[in-house]
This record gives sequence, C-alpha cells and structure tokens, in this order.
Amino acid sequence: MVKNILIFIFLVIAVVVIMNFSDHNFKRAVQACIAGSQLDKEVTFKSAEEAKEFCEEKIRNKGE
Repeated sequence: MVKNILIFIFLVIAVVVIMNFSDHNFKRAVQACIAGSQLDKEVTFKSAEEAKEFCEEKIRNKGE
C-alpha cells in the first residue's frame, strides 16, 4: 500500500516537472532562429519582436 502511494507521488511530481520544462525546447529553437536570421542577408527585420514573431510562426508551422 505504501509502495503504491510512493509511486503515485513520484509520478505526480514527474508530470509537474515535465510540464514546467516542456516549453524549454521551443524557446531555444526560437532563440536559434533569431540568431540565424541575423546572419542571413536575405531576411531583415526592423525589430527584435518582429524577428521573434516570424520565428515562432515558422517553428509552429513546421511542426504541423
């Protein structure tokens, strides 16, 4: 009985940790896209927000 409760508590904690870090990969991909777009001469942005929005949209559409 105690073993089952400990396993359940462990699983709940694991799910909470996974949910907190699930956005980490997306943020890193956006940062890499922004850095790469600064090196690309064909793509120019007027502001950092514009570059961020472009990269977020590009990454979300690639996942589909």
